[in-house]
Amino acid sequence: MRAPPEMFGFLRRRRPDLRRPLFAAAWDGCELRLTCVPGAVDMIALDVDGHHFANVAVDALGHARCAFPFAPSGTASAALLPRRTRDGDALAAAPFDIAFGKAGFAPASARAGEAALAALAASCLLPFGRDVGAREVVVVVPVHNAAPLVERCLDALLAHTAQRVRIVAIDDASTDPAIAPLLAGFAARSRVQVLRNETNRGFTATANRGIVAAAAADVVLLNADTEVGPNWLVGLCRAAYAGDDVATATAVSDNAGAFSVPELERENPPPSCWTPEQAARALWQQAGLAYPELPTGNGFCLYIRRSVIDAIGMLDEAAFPQGYGEENDFCQRAAQHGLRHLIAGNVFVRHARSASFGDERRAALGRAGMAVLRERWPSYEDEVARMLPSYERRVLDWRVRRTYAGANAASAPKPRLLWVGDGAPDWDDAEVWTLRANGARNELVAADRIVAANDWDARDPETSYRASWDWLQLYAIEHLVVAERKDSAVAILCGLLDIPVTLVSRPFATSATAALAGGVRLPAASIRGGDT
Repeated sequence: MRAPPEMFGFLRRRRPDLRRPLFAAAWDGCELRLTCVPGAVDMIALDVDGHHFANVAVDALGHARCAFPFAPSGTASAALLPRRTRDGDALAAAPFDIAFGKAGFAPASARAGEAALAALAASCLLPFGRDVGAREVVVVVPVHNAAPLVERCLDALLAHTAQRVRIVAIDDASTDPAIAPLLAGFAARSRVQVLRNETNRGFTATANRGIVAAAAADVVLLNADTEVGPNWLVGLCRAAYAGDDVATATAVSDNAGAFSVPELERENPPPSCWTPEQAARALWQQAGLAYPELPTGNGFCLYIRRSVIDAIGMLDEAAFPQGYGEENDFCQRAAQHGLRHLIAGNVFVRHARSASFGDERRAALGRAGMAVLRERWPSYEDEVARMLPSYERRVLDWRVRRTYAGANAASAPKPRLLWVGDGAPDWDDAEVWTLRANGARNELVAADRIVAANDWDARDPETSYRASWDWLQLYAIEHLVVAERKDSAVAILCGLLDIPVTLVSRPFATSATAALAGGVRLPAASIRGGDT
């Protein structure tokens, strides 16, 4: 009996319909191999799930390879489409589906739309039990003119930085008459310290003065033309302490050279339908925790562990008096001690850039600084060229592209709050996730969907505590809300991770904003049982 041809149509759909000069494609479960007519192209642009992912080099024989060490979306499958150039002509009649970890092309799917981004398998999490909530951190803001941007910077810092964190603003002999009264107003705040240089000492010496003023604390160097958003400092701190060999962590930005996302060395305005806070929260939730690594950080927003400063000294203000190279030199010195520098891709900080110097002088300073770096660190530029296009960086940029492409006012991200047990509040201005017990299982639930689950074993509760620790980071929880004051493992974990815990009253307020504003913030000391 002859089988109708449509019965085996799925076999044909496993072979992509390719277009010249591409004539062969193969997928082995973790690497895509493409073959083109030799000499026809030297690069192929690859889309993943409808968004540009990478430019893949084609060798002299026409072969191109793109490895996928982990799924960039965090999901089990993806749709791939090669193109002649980015956004150019497609080299296949339609995207072809692959399953990660499974060789061969999958049958053409009937996707209603791209799947939501999920947590990455290669996420770099804070080691279990490491206490970043107790870290002493000082934010150092060198100031020179540009009063409106300085005001924006300090306003954002006060709005989005924990009360325990000290802010040191240093006026480097500004000529703008608006700076002195502006800083005087901020100095009236209990956690803001304002210092002033009698003569202009330059960025690097001013930053060093702040490092000294921070005493034994970790330091964040923050340019005065930046604007931080929600969760910025906890994100940097977790990245900086994700490994014992991490020296610094740098935020990403709309305008910070190699730290710009999603396009390098370009200004990348966030979606106009989102506020800066919403854009920052979008990356907090969607960028993922597979931190890219570079041989340097960037002083526009740079977290430095105090132990590193103690080991290698401060910034070299003699060689780099106006900045532009001082952080690169510092990071290279740290690298000589076996230390690494991470990009905290989930921390987004706006940056005006060149507000104090202007583009022309900034370029001149950059050239002068690079000349010193080349002399001191001859392999530095080669290291940057090797590490900048890492797979982790491709994934970060791709996830930001996807997030921005789907932006609209209705999709503006909301803060993710955690509630434990039954009776969770229902607020329109927040995502309220629930951690609940279901028999012998602990379940993390969002919008009535089980996002993650773990088996509870009373004989070995640490396994469940470790799962909760990971979930708090992977799913970007930024607040624990409780209705009664009592000891709980989740509250202790939140305290260690620097996630605020707020006691709210019943009946619940009509919004999360009102409930948190009227609630009682439980101090970290009580959460840790008095261990500070």
